[in-house]
Amino acid sequence: MPYSQGKGKAKTRASTQEYINISEIHDNTVIMKDNTMLQVLLVSSINFALKSAEEQNAIIQSYISFINSLDFSVQIVIQSRRLNIKNYLDSLKIKEKEQINELLKIQIKEYRQYVGELVELSDIVSKKFYIVVAYNPQEGEKKKGAVGKFFDSFKAVRLIGLKKEQFSKFKQELDRRVNVVRGSLSSMMINSQILDTQSLIELYYNTYNPETSKREKMIEVGKLRIE
Repeated sequence: MPYSQGKGKAKTRASTQEYINISEIHDNTVIMKDNTMLQVLLVSSINFALKSAEEQNAIIQSYISFINSLDFSVQIVIQSRRLNIKNYLDSLKIKEKEQINELLKIQIKEYRQYVGELVELSDIVSKKFYIVVAYNPQEGEKKKGAVGKFFDSFKAVRLIGLKKEQFSKFKQELDRRVNVVRGSLSSMMINSQILDTQSLIELYYNTYNPETSKREKMIEVGKLRIE
């Protein structure tokens, strides 16, 4: 059995999955249960307030052109998280133990305590910006008339799980959309990066499990064991 714990826990797991609309994640792509395919871009930010008036106007015009040029919808997501510097503090603690010079050891300890207290008291929040680009193979059906939809109802065109060749075909359209978005962002001097499979899994894991993810980090995809 893929899930060998008690019946109560197995039932809880099944009911939880009903609220998650993700079917699978692979090849840097999220596939939803309705076969919608998603790719997520991690986007850099710019300090708009520090730009000159001319630069601000240029950015605004570029953004307007970007929105008007899209023939598909995108989703802009801003995710705020309390800054977690545990790994940094742990590295300082290791350096403190390895330090031979007693004066430097004391300075590292005081600095580590200061940074830890500063983050704790200030409640510093980090922000990440994402753009979600989607493609649903059923989009074409919306453009058909009533007669076309009637005949399609006999063809069983609705997909239940994408086959490999179907996935490759539809991903080409998704890649095209992603390239359009990245090109427009580049014209605004905004860098973007496509999240790979591991990063996508971590993103959804951290989003659905904000408290648990602070204590338990995701295992790398290559190290996951499927029973």
